[in-house]
Amino acid sequence: MASGFPGRDLRGGFGFGAGSAIQMPPLPNRSEPAGSEGGAAAAGGLLKRSLNEMERQQRLQLQHALFLRSVKQRTHLASPISPLSMVDLSSSSASSFSPDLSTLTSSSSSSSSQSASCFSSGLGGYVRRQHQKPNPPDFSFSAAPVAAVAPSCVTESENKSTTMRNRLLEELERRLLDDEDEDEVSASGCSAVTTSEWSETMQQLIAPPPPAASAVQNPLSPSPTTSSSSTASSSASCSPPSATPSRQMLSDTVAAIVDGNLEAAAANLAVLKRAANPRGDPEQRLTAMMVAALYSRIESPRSSGALHHPFPELCSAEHLAATQMLYDLSPCFKHALFAANLAILEATRDYPRIHILDFDLRQGSQYVPLIQALAERHRHRPSSRPPSIKITAVADPTSPFNSFNNGSGGLRMVGDWLAKLAERSGVGLRFSIVCRRAAELDEAALGCEPGEALAVNLAFVLSRVADESVSPANPRDELLRRVKSLGPRVVVLAEQDMNANTAPFAARFAEACGHYGALLESLEASVGRESAERARVEMCLARKAANSVAREGADRVERCEVFGKWRARMGMAGFRSLPLGPSVADPVKARLAPSLRSNPGFTVKEEAGGLCFGWLGRVLTVASAWR
Repeated sequence: MASGFPGRDLRGGFGFGAGSAIQMPPLPNRSEPAGSEGGAAAAGGLLKRSLNEMERQQRLQLQHALFLRSVKQRTHLASPISPLSMVDLSSSSASSFSPDLSTLTSSSSSSSSQSASCFSSGLGGYVRRQHQKPNPPDFSFSAAPVAAVAPSCVTESENKSTTMRNRLLEELERRLLDDEDEDEVSASGCSAVTTSEWSETMQQLIAPPPPAASAVQNPLSPSPTTSSSSTASSSASCSPPSATPSRQMLSDTVAAIVDGNLEAAAANLAVLKRAANPRGDPEQRLTAMMVAALYSRIESPRSSGALHHPFPELCSAEHLAATQMLYDLSPCFKHALFAANLAILEATRDYPRIHILDFDLRQGSQYVPLIQALAERHRHRPSSRPPSIKITAVADPTSPFNSFNNGSGGLRMVGDWLAKLAERSGVGLRFSIVCRRAAELDEAALGCEPGEALAVNLAFVLSRVADESVSPANPRDELLRRVKSLGPRVVVLAEQDMNANTAPFAARFAEACGHYGALLESLEASVGRESAERARVEMCLARKAANSVAREGADRVERCEVFGKWRARMGMAGFRSLPLGPSVADPVKARLAPSLRSNPGFTVKEEAGGLCFGWLGRVLTVASAWR
């Protein structure tokens, strides 16, 4: 349908379909004499009725056009008014648009900037093309009453207004019904609204619509109608309002996986993989980490036979060494372990002999500051007996996580190294290894002796022990019951603060994004990007995140909890909290002060009896003590 121009014969009607038209009554010839006063009145009445009938039918045509448009699927949002003349609008003319019209029309300049934004954002353009189908704009029109016009009263200005109205109706009809010209219109670079009289005419015909959400969204933010996020199951994969485009697309990918749309998920991951960079900024590193985790998730069901077992990666010598580097490099992990040491010292300060049960000794670096603190305490009290410490490394032969199963004699080597360090510091140290399952632990098996203060170190241990959601035997509670039966002076916990145990996949993924994203940002503030140690640490984190996100059941061994759940579990096991007071919190804060001065994003706070370490307000690790 061609664009309407002044001079078009309106009596032919507007087409709403093949061969359909609304016939208008012919207008009387104004050049013919009326013949008499009564004839003139009759002619005037006829013209008056004809004009009224024409305008009424025009309004009906507009309403029919809008109805047809409302049910017609549109592929993109275009201005409802096309250019009527080849007018090159300047910025000043564009700024003179009526406020009412600004809610109904979109200038070609904004369309061009939108297209440029979509072109410059490869991810967003891909998502919009693959998934989005924007809803057609919902305009509400109401025809204003048009006064009857007698032949003797038709002035030049009213003829001009009628012409404008007719042209506008024609253009609205053409824009609403003729999709073939839309691309041509959008490329013309001009707007039909050039003067205030067009605005006034539109105001008479179109009532201002209620404000609606903009149909032009962030190029990388998916439409609410995206197939991968249209189900209720995707609501769990929430992301914060300030979520970056990559995190938004990751959330959409998770929603597609939940919906079983693995093809859409794989397509999104292919785009995200190009934006990821394991050596880039923290956001790019997080994207690389989570893309790898989601690839592992969608590839596992397709692999033949049993799922890839996670233990070789998580229990390799490289992973154990990288985990120790994490404890040394990250202030949040390092100071959580330091707080656990101080809690042990505080609980055993009146005892010359200390016996520590350690369920995950690793390289033993945690005990270096503890041995030094014991030596310093003795120097301030020279009359007291020299301190004596015994460390028992508990290695469960059925667990894949203890260093005892590496076959390298690692635990014995660690014990010898600690004994030499203690000897140089003037502290007596004995080291032993007990290879027993949790159900077999008792005082005799552990070598507990009267008069010694027993301390149990469960730092970063319980989150890797299965609970009742994995096994009816509930190994996690079984271990706590055995520890409780030993009557220790103190039990210290340190864990990552993340809800990744019983949460469903989508919520677990969102939690992992927030937790590991903050952790990567904190490493960015502490360690250079080119550090080889940082690269190894982040590979360790990537393995942990992949297991937490991609695996289910017994294969998911990374099962972190938030501190509130640990409090509930410890309480049910019969333990009571030992708040970490100033004797623990003050030295930790003093030691963390240099990091806080150089990187104020680090946070430490006392909460619910625990000491919480975090980055920019998000808690990453929590240390606590129990008896």
